Amino acid sequence: MNMDFPHCRPDHALAILLLLFLLNVTCSAKPYIPANGAQVIEYLPVRANPIQRELLKLRSELSKEPKNLPLASILVRRYIEQARIEGDPRYLGYAQAALAPWWKQRDAPDEVLVLRATLFQSTHRFAAALADLDTVLRRDTGNAQAWLTRATVQMVTGDLVAAKGSCMRLYSRAPALIVQTCLSNVGSLNGDAKSSFSSLKAMLERYPDTDPKVRGWTQTLLAEMAARNGDDVMADTLFRQALDAGEPDSYLLGAWSDFLLDRGRSTEVAKLLKDKGRIDALLLRYAIALKNVGSTDAKAQTEALRSRFNAAMLRGDTVHQREQARFELVLNNDSQSAVRLALLNWAVQKEPADLRILIESAVASGNVTAAKTALDWIAKFKIEDRTIARPLAKLRALGQRT
Repeated sequence: MNMDFPHCRPDHALAILLLLFLLNVTCSAKPYIPANGAQVIEYLPVRANPIQRELLKLRSELSKEPKNLPLASILVRRYIEQARIEGDPRYLGYAQAALAPWWKQRDAPDEVLVLRATLFQSTHRFAAALADLDTVLRRDTGNAQAWLTRATVQMVTGDLVAAKGSCMRLYSRAPALIVQTCLSNVGSLNGDAKSSFSSLKAMLERYPDTDPKVRGWTQTLLAEMAARNGDDVMADTLFRQALDAGEPDSYLLGAWSDFLLDRGRSTEVAKLLKDKGRIDALLLRYAIALKNVGSTDAKAQTEALRSRFNAAMLRGDTVHQREQARFELVLNNDSQSAVRLALLNWAVQKEPADLRILIESAVASGNVTAAKTALDWIAKFKIEDRTIARPLAKLRALGQRT
């Protein structure tokens, strides 16, 4: 795929923003044992579905030319996009398989290294992802895709100073909306929340003809920023605009659900996520909503989640420790397990949701180490987040015990 950014078409910009988004979405396979042989495990994708037909066609073509890199890259990007939309980790496995001829090459082509970095990040192999990206950038300092992906990995791991530096390298190399998205993402987590929101919103309004999917993703980012800024009306409006932009993906559904749960609108969440239980992160929010409304089905959904997390631990999967910590705290009422998992998760990734579960589990468990860790981070980066305002006073009191 030609990624000539000065002449970037809307579909190219979409590919960049999708990759930015995908780096924040992690997936892993969840084994499930049916109760009996007659139980339906899953309904497979219908081949009549246009997307599945397209994937089948691309896969068939690639099987005839497995070393056709342009074709492999197109297929991998489509698989990554489907993983984002459906929350299905198998697509990431398919993507890796499509890159098989180059997967183990340390000196693989730049396109492969950027895509491989995305897949590495999906399993929290952040060091490997950055190593691939650094290789690309040593060869080609003008590779905007690599700078953007690098910035995103750095944001996820909490290296905000380096992330801003990577974003700055996008100037004159990527469309203005991409550059501002990158910078606003960093600024909103680094003491410049309101200005970052205003800058990104103004930039989006300058491009009314932006591809609907790109626009929807940007509106999702803005909605999360507005919520952290305490502007619930604006956040609600932006979330609804993002939902109207097209078929909502699992990330948007999760973010919208969290916004609703925070505002006591659990009935809406239960309705929204009723048929989304195959995605663990959405099942978690669904079970919380059911518990909040006193549904008799809450226990069954909680046990389903428990089984999935137990299976993940048996196979050594630590990708979903943030979600598991929230499960332990909210659904299992085990604050000690929650704070242990939150601390393990914090050692790996440091996004707003990671900070929030660290704070909430620290308050619930009385864990001074977790409290100090969170407070030090808030002070270092001048965090502005109204969604953590309620437990913050208790956290500060706990932190004073150190």
